Amino acid sequence: MAAEAADVAANGGMIQTSDAAKDNYANGLRLTVALSVGFAIVLGVVRIMKGWPIHRLIIGGYLLVVAMTMVAPPSIIGIAYDSGGVTTSTITVPLVTALGVGLATVIKGRNPMVDGFGLIAFASLSPMIFVMAYGMVVA
Repeated sequence: MAAEAADVAANGGMIQTSDAAKDNYANGLRLTVALSVGFAIVLGVVRIMKGWPIHRLIIGGYLLVVAMTMVAPPSIIGIAYDSGGVTTSTITVPLVTALGVGLATVIKGRNPMVDGFGLIAFASLSPMIFVMAYGMVVA
């Protein structure tokens, strides 16, 4: 997906059409998505440990996505939304869900059925925010 996004950015005039520029853009996009998923998992773990209500974080995150959508370059919005879906792979979902449920199981006062889920929502939400921010910085 990152390589195709770099081609689209080059064709749209956002970056140079050289292979080096496309590779830099694609690698920056990959790094942005990877760091955003890592941030999301850390945020989800802190949420479980502190007992923060998930609905406030999710609603706040999606309000931020909507606000950023209004000001982000149109060429990055589709890529940002797709990057949220890319993070939910066949490896990520079971691994991250097991992390959340396991953590909620071992922390006293946490219910694994209530507190253990939601990490995947963060892992899908944060790449949208980070990629739109990346598009605003690069463009």
